[in-house]
Amino acid sequence: MKQIKFLMLVMMAFIAGATFTACSSDDDDNNGGSQSNYDRYQQAVNATVNAQKSSNKVILLVAFGSTWEQAYDTFDKVVADYKSQFSGWDVFLSFSSAICINNARAGENVAPKDYYDPEHWLTAIGLAGYKQIVVQSLQVIPGEEYRRVRDSYVKDFMNNRNADFTDAYMKSIDRQVVVGTPLMAEIEDTYTLAQTLNNESDVKAAVQQGIVAFMGHGNPEGYDYYGGNIRYLQLESNLRAINENYYVGTVDMDETYAENVLEHIGGGEFNYVIGDMVVPMVYPANANKKAQLFVLMSIAGDHAHNDMAGAGDEYWDAEEEESEDNSWFEYFSHKGYDAIVSKEGNHPKGLLEIPGVLNVWIQHTKNAEFLEDAYHSMYPEE
Repeated sequence: MKQIKFLMLVMMAFIAGATFTACSSDDDDNNGGSQSNYDRYQQAVNATVNAQKSSNKVILLVAFGSTWEQAYDTFDKVVADYKSQFSGWDVFLSFSSAICINNARAGENVAPKDYYDPEHWLTAIGLAGYKQIVVQSLQVIPGEEYRRVRDSYVKDFMNNRNADFTDAYMKSIDRQVVVGTPLMAEIEDTYTLAQTLNNESDVKAAVQQGIVAFMGHGNPEGYDYYGGNIRYLQLESNLRAINENYYVGTVDMDETYAENVLEHIGGGEFNYVIGDMVVPMVYPANANKKAQLFVLMSIAGDHAHNDMAGAGDEYWDAEEEESEDNSWFEYFSHKGYDAIVSKEGNHPKGLLEIPGVLNVWIQHTKNAEFLEDAYHSMYPEE
């Protein structure tokens, strides 16, 4: 059912994206004007960039997006932290999800707020004449969303797909457009993240008291473009090397749902099939009955509030205990655990709210690299 749900979301995103970005057929707005939404949004981003441009160096942060107020506050703080860390650089934030952009504009959970996609931002950045450009992915794994950032937005910009820029400008930024990778881009990142999470005071206290289960997103089978799903298993192995009370699950990666985490707590040997690989994982039985739940996503959005922390009858279906509509909190509670959702104030805490974790992303920005395959698509003779 999770696969079906994902495919439905993909279709919704495609439809929403079509209405958001492919507006050439939307020649008239509701007032009878001739300007498309696409052009109006581009003008808004152009105005923002031109008003805030203070140098020829820019960092564009790319998040999936959200419609929750504390997520907006988190993004604002991340932008401020980046400006502090990267003196002399301009910093902007984009959403890659058309659904999040549209719902934020409609004010789904809070007052309406305008966000824009990376295509509009990169166009505005190019038109403003920036000479050094870093596009930093705020994704957790190098999966489907990172693929869109890397292979769609950045490559399209580097190849001047819409002919927005002069040849002289494109030559001036030759090899000056680089990409910062997601949080767990490499296996080494999973060691760093495990240590960082374990050093968090609330996590360290929780794991001494009982089970700590992290809930990530993951990609369904067939959408794991860069093999990012295996990072969850590697992170879990590294966490469990520190303390066997640690477990990692997701909402979309096969065999890592809440019911699978519960099976792992019960003990046994499990084989994960990741592409062409078979990854064995062995878990001793764990008798702890206290389970504290933590978010393993960049921000606390719908998945954190609903899929993990959702409480009450609407989040529990007794007739279908493994339903995707059941929250982790209700699932563990109904399975005899003293389930606790870790919160910062009155909301679950996303990874971007943890300074040590944010520093991993910042280090990836400092190590951002040029996309060689994009360069050869620009200059095939070379």
